[in-house]
Amino acid sequence: MIATVIGIGAAALGSLALLGAIALEWRYRQRPAHPLEVIRATWNLEIYEPTHYRFVGLLGLSNPHRGLEVMVPQLRAEVVLLSDGSVAGIETNVQVIPRHPEPEFPPRADGYWFAYIVKSTKQTNVEICVDLQGIGVSEVKAAWVKIHYVAYGPHGRFLKTHHEFIPLKFPAKGDTGVWRQAEGAQVLPIRTHLLTPLDTLPEVLNRYVMPHAQPGDIVAIGETPIAIIQGRLKDPAQLRPGWVATRVCQFFLPTSSLATACGMQALVEEVGELRVLLAFIGGAIAKIFGHKGGFYQLAGEQARLIDDVTGTLPPYDQFIVMGPANPQAIVDDLAAQTGLGVAIVDVNDLGAVKVLAASKGVSHELLIKALRKNPAGNADEQTPLVLIRPSQ
Repeated sequence: MIATVIGIGAAALGSLALLGAIALEWRYRQRPAHPLEVIRATWNLEIYEPTHYRFVGLLGLSNPHRGLEVMVPQLRAEVVLLSDGSVAGIETNVQVIPRHPEPEFPPRADGYWFAYIVKSTKQTNVEICVDLQGIGVSEVKAAWVKIHYVAYGPHGRFLKTHHEFIPLKFPAKGDTGVWRQAEGAQVLPIRTHLLTPLDTLPEVLNRYVMPHAQPGDIVAIGETPIAIIQGRLKDPAQLRPGWVATRVCQFFLPTSSLATACGMQALVEEVGELRVLLAFIGGAIAKIFGHKGGFYQLAGEQARLIDDVTGTLPPYDQFIVMGPANPQAIVDDLAAQTGLGVAIVDVNDLGAVKVLAASKGVSHELLIKALRKNPAGNADEQTPLVLIRPSQ
């Protein structure tokens, strides 16, 4: 009898211990790896001379969590220059200046970043100063600023990188392509500066499209530039492919953007592990019965739109670019602001034209015919906009 009671007691204690372990694990998984959020910088171009550029950005570090504090023991910045010429003669100087709200933490004269605690629900700022001097500065198209920082807290030590892209060279007014004859329309590829998350679509269209447009025209915008402006970029170095991503990616053709663990993980983070796994199982079953493309139908539109590394022009060839968010709302808003027809398209050199969204009255058939020869190009043309003028 005593042995039975002891056995029951031991079983109960074991069950409680198991439940306690499950509760601890659940609580651990509910907490973020670290809650620190980077608020994209606002940039000012202070000096813009043929041999001297100076631009300054103010970056935010925010901790929205109500229970956790995050230490930032290290923060530094580096710059990659994208140019039409050599950058060997350019002297690059980068300064990182803490702009903490507390007066007792002023910047150090030696430039050393001292460890700082971003307290719960608080924010601090960091000033990034980039100075370029020398022969070849005027040929620099853009600067890619990488901010490397360490987030240190209850979950460990995380080395993170935030990316900023600053356009520095802008096409002169009227510096665009020439009108070409297409099926059912004339088309004009329009060159822009390197578009970045600092841009807004209305400003881009007002600057580059409206000087050439007339009533009845349609502007077709590539889906990738829109996603870039929306900041829908994922750095593969910051992704941690899980079980689903590493297993499912093996079954895609090497040319697919989902054939890499990071490319698949980007989709997982967009739609969830369960949906990706069910789409894979459902697509495999459908394929047995002769139906192809089932995975993409079940996984959603983003599965078709992801561009993996090498999928677009520098510097975004180093990133996974997602498809744009809310494309129909974008074209409707731009059409109302410009009075033009607006479409978001995905076009390749093989003659495939996919219309993601089009404003009211825009013919999908006309878009497909006009864009079939891909007037914007798929290389480094930097012509993300195509103005379409239907034939009378």
